[in-house]
Formats: sequence, structure tokens, C-alpha cells
Amino acid sequence: PLKNIDGRYTADERTLDELEAEGRVVFRYLDGNPNGSLRDIAGITNAAGNVVGLMPHPEHAVEPLIGTGRTDGLGFFTSILKKLVGA
Repeated sequence: PLKNIDGRYTADERTLDELEAEGRVVFRYLDGNPNGSLRDIAGITNAAGNVVGLMPHPEHAVEPLIGTGRTDGLGFFTSILKKLVGA
């Protein structure tokens, strides 16, 4: 889920090229770009790779009783856990 309509990722072409070359674009919008983020960027990481900035809010779609009432954001977190534990 998006929490606002006017937030989107923007940067100059040089910065975008650097992020791409360094593998720092970690999430992209698929099947539509709801906010016009350049290159469909939904999340990037810092140079060290230990901090991620993310525009969508999957945490608001993990439990039917809270947030949007949906659970389609849960897969975002479970996929990360599976990758970390090697499952």
C-alpha cells in the first residue's frame, strides 16, 4: 500500500546510473508505477547495504485486522526471512 500520492523516487541521471551500476536498487514497482518513481524504483539501499529506503508500505498489509485489511504485504517480509535463513 502507498500512504501518500505525492511521494516518488527522483534523482538526476548520473545518480540513477550509479545506483543501478552498484546494485543498490533493491525494489521496483511491477505491473504499474503508482507514483511516477523514476525507473520504477520502489526501494534503494545505502552504500554499505545495511539500510534500505522503501516507498511502499507493506507493513500495512500483513494482518487482515489492521491497516488495509489485506495480507499481500506479508510476502515481502517472509521472502526476506527466507533469504536470510536460506530456506
